[in-house]
Parts: sequence; structure tokens; C-alpha cells
Amino acid sequence: MRTLKVLIDGLAFPEGPRWHDGKFIFSDMHAHQVIAVDMAGKREVICEVPNRPSGLGWSPDGRMLVVSMTDRKLMRLDRDGLKTLADMSKLAPFDCNDMVVDARGNAYVGNFGFDLHKNETPRTTTLVMIAPDGVARVVADDMMFPNGMVITPDGKTLIVGESFGQRLTAFDTSADGSLTNRRVWAQLDSRVPDGICLDAENAIWVACPTASEVIRVKQGGEVLERIKVETDAFACMLGGIDGRTLFVATAPASDPEKCRATRGGRIETTQVEVPHAGLP
Repeated sequence: MRTLKVLIDGLAFPEGPRWHDGKFIFSDMHAHQVIAVDMAGKREVICEVPNRPSGLGWSPDGRMLVVSMTDRKLMRLDRDGLKTLADMSKLAPFDCNDMVVDARGNAYVGNFGFDLHKNETPRTTTLVMIAPDGVARVVADDMMFPNGMVITPDGKTLIVGESFGQRLTAFDTSADGSLTNRRVWAQLDSRVPDGICLDAENAIWVACPTASEVIRVKQGGEVLERIKVETDAFACMLGGIDGRTLFVATAPASDPEKCRATRGGRIETTQVEVPHAGLP
């Protein structure tokens, strides 16, 4: 079994990991920061997000997009700071979360659907798409906590981790961003998918926080590999110069107050054989 090594630690709660323009970038959700880090562990705060950052992406012109969770907005980082691109508060019933942005600039954003940290009963919710002009609409409903997402290299398939559905769900994408032909890509039995990333063999790495592991799954649900973590794995991303570095965002808890108090979050890495593919 592969082992992980720590790239950086002392984080509150790392989420939304991305590899972009030669840098590893992620949200430290409960510290309200978006951070870039190099492979030597040197970090830089890119921006502060008062209402908690989560999913990250980039518009076709290169500007960073950030999900602002508790006010349910999609923000764009302009030269003079964060600006609101879209307000999703009427479309997403609770905190917004992870995101993937397609090659046209359409941003797909999931949300909790219920108050996770107050132990509310899970209920279905929406998947929202924001067009490049900021117009937001619901493109799927009846989703059980839509979380990490990937888009295949041909741009034709969106795959969503439904955390409380314990499955990866696929959709066909249309030119206008609409989603059709919903189907189960992989049923994960008792595993809860959080952040995900796609590799060049069409397998998906899945962070499974309740199982304290990252698994590599092929379509249909067969687990090809698993990597155990010391605490819990909440997200993962393939990157590095050759796309073969697996970055794993780990933390001992997800509760905001506990995370800020303990600062047990880490970015951990290992090398794999099959490189990154698709988006993000």
C-alpha cells in the first residue's frame, strides 16, 4: 500500500484542491482563506473569503472562481479583489460547497441541502449551474449532498459524488450546460464520497472521510486501490509537473470550531502511475 508524506500541516480544514498553472491551490475552509503552495511547502494566501471558501475553478480568461459557502455565492477574483458573479441563495437551500468549471466557463456548484453540523436529517437538494455571464439555474435536483465533481476530457460527461447517496452519478452535458441521461457511474456501498479527481484511465480517485481512506474506482464500482490516511480524507487532486502527484486534503474533523481550535489539517502527497485527466 502507498504511503503519504506531509507537504504542509497546521491547516484548519483543507478542501477544494486544484493544480493550476504549475501551482497547488486549495481552500482552507474554516480559516476563510484560499492558499497556494509549492512543492517545497512554501505557502501564499491568495485571498480571504469571509463566508468560507470551498470549490475553486477558473474562467476561460484565467480569473479564479471561488464558492462562498454560507452566503451561497460564486465569487470571481478580479484585480481589485473578490466580486460576486452569482447569488445562488434562492436555488441552493443550504451552504454551497464543491464546484467544477467546464471549458466554456460554466460552473457547476453543489450544496449541502441541510445543516450537517447540527445533525439535521439528510434531504435531497439541487445542483446549480452558473453561466459565464452570471446567470444561475438548477440543472439537476433530487441530489443527495452533491459534492466533488469531474468532467471527462471530451467535455461530454459530468460525474458527481453524492455523499449521502454513497455513489458517483454521471450526466451527459449539453452545449448550454444542461444535464441529461442521469445514471449511476459507481455505487460505493458504505463509502461516502467527498472530493474526487479523474485519471487518464477513466478511473476516479475518491476521498472517503468516514473510512479514513482514498480509493481508486473504475466505472461500475470496482475498487482498484486504496490508500489509508491517519485522520480523515476529505478531498484529492492529481497534479504536479507530470500529473502523477496525488494530493490528499486530510483533517481529524470537519466541525468548524474544532478545526480552528486543533489546526490538524494537512496536505499530504504520494506518487501514482496514471496521470490526471479532465477537469478540474
